[in-house]
Amino acid sequence: MVQAYHFLASWQLFPEKCVFEKGLAPKSGNYKIETVEKGQSLQCSINWVSLENEAFYSQYTVRPNGELQPIEEQDWADSIRCEIPNASTLLVEWFKQDEMVLSVQHEILPNGFMRVSQKGKQEDGQPFTNTEVYHKQLSVLPYASSVGSVAIRPTKEGVIKHKALSAMEDQTNMQLNQIKEQIELLARQAQEIRKRKELSLMIYEAKLNFKPQIGQTYHLYEKRDGSHILSLVSPAEFGGGGGPYKNFIASVQLLADHTWREIS
Repeated sequence: MVQAYHFLASWQLFPEKCVFEKGLAPKSGNYKIETVEKGQSLQCSINWVSLENEAFYSQYTVRPNGELQPIEEQDWADSIRCEIPNASTLLVEWFKQDEMVLSVQHEILPNGFMRVSQKGKQEDGQPFTNTEVYHKQLSVLPYASSVGSVAIRPTKEGVIKHKALSAMEDQTNMQLNQIKEQIELLARQAQEIRKRKELSLMIYEAKLNFKPQIGQTYHLYEKRDGSHILSLVSPAEFGGGGGPYKNFIASVQLLADHTWREIS
């Protein structure tokens, strides 16, 4: 699912950035997008917790081919459609008896966040828009990331003195923070390597009319038949668009280890 690789991640909700016209914004939530069915479909898993500490979970699978697909066991919708207009937009729409009842647009923002805009109708027929903002979940820590999550206090007998306790807390907190930073760095590096691998596989499956050189900048496009092509011509030289191609995917650079990385 090369067109969707910007979205493939676990995302964590920014509750303070949400704007809800229908219902109440959750106090926390996670949104996971991954490929299934040998990369032919997208699976979206959403879980969130309300202000009343009620937990909710939703999951759906869809092929992003722009075609209507039936769904089962849904009272409010009987079919679904998904398409990826460009590398930063993922659109999912639900229908009931051929009438669209909900549109959900996923957008990758310039700062790397994902904005999810839900549009539908209230019970009284009035339109509503709910907007959620997510950031990629990088942390893989197996313990609480707050050093305050482990409280150490002196015993009533005063065996552990206050000064010694303070020094011990400072040292252990510093060490925990160092380990936390190292793990998060490794998580970011692992994610970057995974992205490079996915991008490299896409490029090596693309049409190449020349031998790429290490360090040279090239431009990846999606052709109208769904295949990809690597070109020396930038979108700016095409007037800011994809020129004769369907979509511009990314500007890329070949690294010494023969992987490719996306460049701004």
